Amino acid sequence: MLSPLIATKWLSENFNNPNLIILDASPKENKSNLTAEFPDIQIKGARLFDMETIFYDKESSIPNMIPSPEVFEEECQKLGIHKNSLIVVYDNLGVYTSPRVWWMFKTMGHDAIAVLNGGLSAWKKEGFSCEPLKINSYKRGDFEPNYHPNLVCNAKQLLENIEIMKIQVIDARSEGRFSGTTPEPRENMSSGHIPNSVNLPFELVLSNGKMKSSEELTVIFQKYAIKNQPLAFTCGSGITACIILLASELIFKNVKMLYDGSWSEWGQTGKYPVQR
Repeated sequence: MLSPLIATKWLSENFNNPNLIILDASPKENKSNLTAEFPDIQIKGARLFDMETIFYDKESSIPNMIPSPEVFEEECQKLGIHKNSLIVVYDNLGVYTSPRVWWMFKTMGHDAIAVLNGGLSAWKKEGFSCEPLKINSYKRGDFEPNYHPNLVCNAKQLLENIEIMKIQVIDARSEGRFSGTTPEPRENMSSGHIPNSVNLPFELVLSNGKMKSSEELTVIFQKYAIKNQPLAFTCGSGITACIILLASELIFKNVKMLYDGSWSEWGQTGKYPVQR
């Protein structure tokens, strides 16, 4: 079984696997003000997984929502992805947008996917093959989704959960945004957090663009006294929440889900209860 997180050494050793597909999920911009170290290159043979103009729900007013299984299937087939594809996804910010792609494929029932720890920077610095950015066309694949709705939660579920607290809600935004002392980067958004949620800024599980060790992650998550209960992850728009979701996957067997609407939905002024 493929680990959710793989090292550059593993990718180099499996680089010529005929079933291997490498996806580049590098964003053109980000809300965390991160800067790509190598913005103009890609891992040799990588295929662009474009979440900004293709892999999102174009009918939703909420940014970055996961597309329908039908759209996901069509676009994956265009990328030449097959049912038996072994997928490695990376981005040029270390570990940033790539966990989101990992979660999307898991949600669509494809488990043979892993995030490259350290992303493009780690690969490049270790001397492995890169090339200038390019977009190619591919022979159509036969990818078919098997959608798992239990890996996604919605505002209604979390609203009901405020009192019963069957789900532990973990927010990946900064402490300032969580507490309401820092303004939201998007307009017309309340400041604060979902009542009874806990704050684990995504940066805490990373070190120099790489995911911290399982031992370090265990210490971090122990701080929040996580019990054997379902976990729901949230952030600004469903991107950085996937970083801590991936971190938790490395050490916990708990049921895990993403609140895909995240603060872009919950924080709309006057729509849902907000705690500060």
